[in-house]
Amino acid sequence: RPHCTGPETKGPLDLSALSVKVDCPNSEILGPGSSIPNMAEEGAEKKTFDWLPEGMEPLADGEYDAIIMGTGLKECVISGLLSVQGMRVLQMDRNNYYGADCASLNLTNLYAKFNAGAPPGSLGSNRDFNVDLIPKFIMACGNLTKMLLHSKVTRYLEFKSIEGSYVYKGGKILKVPASPEEALRSPLMGLFEKRRFRNFLLYIDAYEEGKPETHKGRDLTTMTMKQLYTEFGLLPDTHQFISHAMCLELDEDHMDKPALPTVKELQTYMYSMARYGTSPYIYPVYGLGGLPEGFSRLCAIHGGTFMLNRDVDEIVYNDSGEAIGVKAGNEMAKAKFVVGDPSYFPKEKVRETGKIVRCICFLNHPIPNTGDLESVQIIIPGPQVGRKNDIFVCSLANAHMVSAKGVYIAIVSTTMEGSDPDKEVTPGLALLGHIMQRFTTVATTFAPVSDGNADKCYISSSFDASSHFEGDVDDLLSLYKRVTGKDLDMTINADSVEADY
Repeated sequence: RPHCTGPETKGPLDLSALSVKVDCPNSEILGPGSSIPNMAEEGAEKKTFDWLPEGMEPLADGEYDAIIMGTGLKECVISGLLSVQGMRVLQMDRNNYYGADCASLNLTNLYAKFNAGAPPGSLGSNRDFNVDLIPKFIMACGNLTKMLLHSKVTRYLEFKSIEGSYVYKGGKILKVPASPEEALRSPLMGLFEKRRFRNFLLYIDAYEEGKPETHKGRDLTTMTMKQLYTEFGLLPDTHQFISHAMCLELDEDHMDKPALPTVKELQTYMYSMARYGTSPYIYPVYGLGGLPEGFSRLCAIHGGTFMLNRDVDEIVYNDSGEAIGVKAGNEMAKAKFVVGDPSYFPKEKVRETGKIVRCICFLNHPIPNTGDLESVQIIIPGPQVGRKNDIFVCSLANAHMVSAKGVYIAIVSTTMEGSDPDKEVTPGLALLGHIMQRFTTVATTFAPVSDGNADKCYISSSFDASSHFEGDVDDLLSLYKRVTGKDLDMTINADSVEADY
């Protein structure tokens, strides 16, 4: 991933734009229940087209450059970026709300989704809750933040930082050091290891790929991450903590690969941490559901059409096997290509990649041993609890407008390695203390079998098990390149975000 710097700058992005709310025509800051303009109008006069099969009517305006199926974050980012480039976009969703799998639900909808009956009145008002179905934090200087700044979607959202970043080691929850100086006081390591760790961080902070004098004789395109750790004399426990809690690697595979990509991930973490000083993460007030809504509004302002509560019955192909449109009931729309999440495509176009278990827990207290902080992330490296895959724990509360006062929402997630979901998340649940209510989901994850260039079906991958967006943004950037044939410009610096739409 690129550094969190502009083309001629060194250091963290100025994200002051994230707290700025800018008004624009026919829009307002998105909160719960916001509406998006440019919905397909019922009863509008229907056009006629030569390509329409007999007995069918045009769907919405009939002809588009792109049809997007689903309003998940990835799909909404694509629709927003395409519409800004002047493409005519139709976006459809089988649900009556934005966000698909990454929606934020109020209390009533959450209990209904899990068939849990009526929510108890003791939890508070229904409208106080915006519970993420797939909870994730945003890296303050990561690529999702750059996309938000690049597209000006920050104008519709308000963000707050996450208060703490922790790692599980030796049966204890320990704070991830926020600076080389804090590393010297950390109980994560012994005295001599702390000094080696500090020297390692200073090297990483100074390293610039295009400046050989900062490499200190090390070629990180050939040296493995394990070799780099060993060069600084760091112990295996420290390798694990840095890789999983700071570089956000999901397993040990990266250790025998060239170090440069992992070093860049560590730099992004360090720059993000320097931005706020408490943790490297930020999170939108009112929940993650605001992100797809924000990109949907961007698309709508640029002429996009939206149809909620409208499923796609069939993807239409030409004689060459290329997607040319969709059918919904007795209506059809035509497009140059289609984009969507795996659930909208035939089974032969996607492959199963695994299963993820997620537990949404309501607590009446902060997570113990985190300094009574309302919002934290805890990473449990898999090897610490005899697993290959990490377990992720995150918590949020009223400060981010996701729950009533006094109610804390903790989510535990991991990739399934066995067949018992409860067993998979037990190490994470054990950290939470008393749980008032728990909802458990097991989701099968999918990825496309091809890049989409041959059949004009561009399919996103399912969200991963982590509690951050870094891996998912890599998939989003790949999806954008497959759709447009070019890389999304990620060299943006917040200081250059001045023009308004």
